[in-house]
Amino acid sequence: MFETLGRFTYRRRRLVLALTAAFVAVGLAWGTGVFGSLANGGFDAPDTEASRAVETIEQSVGRTGTDVVVLYHSSDRTVADPAFRESVSQHLSALPSQDVVATQTYWSTRSPAFVSKDQHSTYAVLTLAGAEPEERLEAFHKIAAQVRTSPPGLDAKVGGEVALFEEVNTQTEHDIVRAETISTPIVLVLLVVVFGGLVAASLPLFVGALAILGAFVLLRGLSAITDVSIFSINLVTMIGLGLAIDYALFMVTRFREELAKGKDVEDALAATMATAGRTVAFSGVTVGVAISSLVLFPVMFLRSMAYGGAAAVAVAMVAALTALPALLAVLGHRVNSLRLPFLRSRAVGVAEHGAWYRLAHNVMRRPVRYVLVLVPVLLVLGIPFLQAQLGGVDHRVLPSGATSRTVTETLQRDFAEAGGSDIFVAVRFDSPPADPSAALSGYVGSLGEIRDVDYVRIGGYKDGVASVVVHTHFTGQELQARDVVHAVRALQPPAGTQTEVGGETATVIDLLDVLAERAPWMAAFIVLVTFVLLFVAFGSFVLPAKALVMNVLSLSAAFGAMVWIFQDGHLSGLLDFTSAGFLDATNPVLLFAVLFGLSMDYEVFLLSRIREEYDQTGDNTQAVALGLQRTGGIITSAALLLIIVVAAFSTSGIVFVKMIGVGLVIAIALDATIVRALLVPATMRLLGRLNWWAPAPLVRWWERYGFRESPSVDQGWSRSSSQESELVRR
Repeated sequence: MFETLGRFTYRRRRLVLALTAAFVAVGLAWGTGVFGSLANGGFDAPDTEASRAVETIEQSVGRTGTDVVVLYHSSDRTVADPAFRESVSQHLSALPSQDVVATQTYWSTRSPAFVSKDQHSTYAVLTLAGAEPEERLEAFHKIAAQVRTSPPGLDAKVGGEVALFEEVNTQTEHDIVRAETISTPIVLVLLVVVFGGLVAASLPLFVGALAILGAFVLLRGLSAITDVSIFSINLVTMIGLGLAIDYALFMVTRFREELAKGKDVEDALAATMATAGRTVAFSGVTVGVAISSLVLFPVMFLRSMAYGGAAAVAVAMVAALTALPALLAVLGHRVNSLRLPFLRSRAVGVAEHGAWYRLAHNVMRRPVRYVLVLVPVLLVLGIPFLQAQLGGVDHRVLPSGATSRTVTETLQRDFAEAGGSDIFVAVRFDSPPADPSAALSGYVGSLGEIRDVDYVRIGGYKDGVASVVVHTHFTGQELQARDVVHAVRALQPPAGTQTEVGGETATVIDLLDVLAERAPWMAAFIVLVTFVLLFVAFGSFVLPAKALVMNVLSLSAAFGAMVWIFQDGHLSGLLDFTSAGFLDATNPVLLFAVLFGLSMDYEVFLLSRIREEYDQTGDNTQAVALGLQRTGGIITSAALLLIIVVAAFSTSGIVFVKMIGVGLVIAIALDATIVRALLVPATMRLLGRLNWWAPAPLVRWWERYGFRESPSVDQGWSRSSSQESELVRR
């Protein structure tokens, strides 16, 4: 199959490249507009009690959130000064009424909550036009410049939910540009070092650009039929560029190796596709399956990551199997052009008994020692994850000093009644009462007796629905606030009513419940599909099981490091973030899917070459050593390049994006070194021929239908089908 594709691509190379050019044109003209079509937020679980409570209140009574908060401060005037009031009034009255439908200030409410402790600051709450978040964001864009301009004699800062997400969007776009600016030159230099020439080094970046543009096109198309989070762009860029470089590195290396054997360009390309191309296809499918498992969660953020990640992997794989071979067909031996004389090419003429070969034999002489040392090390690194605390996203997602974050922190610090958080109870009456306050008096009194509740008030009533606001001095993300929510939900509702409890803390509780419910299904899906794919690829039951265990070990170590760094706050100064005391609840789920896929990426690369050597020799130990010798440098180079790409995103100002970047860097480094270079050879030496065991009926099925390299492209294959079958059974 892949040999045929290779020969077709060679013979139709100009057509393939012409179609690629047309695709690039579409990507540049249309796909790059994806930023304007993506949605904000998406971290909440839909159709939960919390979401239904807020929806009920907002449809009947009014909005529960604060779209925009304008914080006013004067160093020499107090709020009681008429000039202070006049300046605020003029500032707000100039805002267009079609965009700002309501305002609340100290002078309109006479609430002391609007005045700071030192009397020098106040704030206004703006309600924007629009029923949907995107409509409110559009309204904010129209007034942003005007509302951010400080009035005479005052300093104005803008915060609130809509302003925060607008700032997050701006920060995200800035981070992507900065990450690419940092990583691309470094990656190019490293590729030149790896290949020893400029032409070969440019090919992985060519595939990376195709992967990113293609994913942008797919995401923009998806955004027309469903909501897609803006944060999916981060994953698209990381995974798209990283995997494209991996796949291109593997393909170009094998192509140069086949040319060095004396084959003509067509045969070299066919052999490359039948071996490296097959591996790239399996890797792409495996990684794509792992990331696409995120669609099992109803959370828009995770679904968007599934869309973006799967799109990036799919386009990177297709580009590596079509556009790249066509370009190699055109280049032929010129792929080695523009060599730098002071760099030795590392992709051609791989030594049969080089450093990786010696390392493999060293490990396999003492396999028990390596296993007994390295496995406990990985398990110990994972111990902190046992103490993991999970929470939601708040203002601390932005970097310190960001305006929206500063506004929230100032309100919590300087305004006596602005700290803490509100819990919203939607009370729906079976029969609308004549006096809602009297009907709810007993219920309100019971709510006020709950521990850590500061006060309870009726926020509004309309059409048989009342909003009851329960205030606690704990912020919405504090663990103690969850106890308050549980107590509110446990309280018996008034006779003749149904109640639902929402708010920031309730939303986090419901999100955690949804994640806990769906996570086992996601894990089972990934494990089952990955096991099947690896069996189809290698004809073994043992290798997939071993690969899954290796993945769990590296993932546990990475998760433990994430808790130690981000939850406990270690390295916060170096990485420039503020620890919230917990991990964003969606991050472990996202990292599990992405890291599982990337780990299998390197596993497929390594085992494909080991299987190829084993098929030729039947010697398990020699096959492992030669397989590591032929792929160790490639895997290490690919891992280093991917680490550079991902590490650039660790500089992001958005904390959970930084968390993803750091987690990926740690996991990739562990996987490419301790796991692939040391534990895989050690465990394969211990298992011996058992590595290739499978039940006899499945062995026969695999011999007939197994997805493996075609012997016609490699004349070194001398083992007959029956001999191979016997080796597998043994």
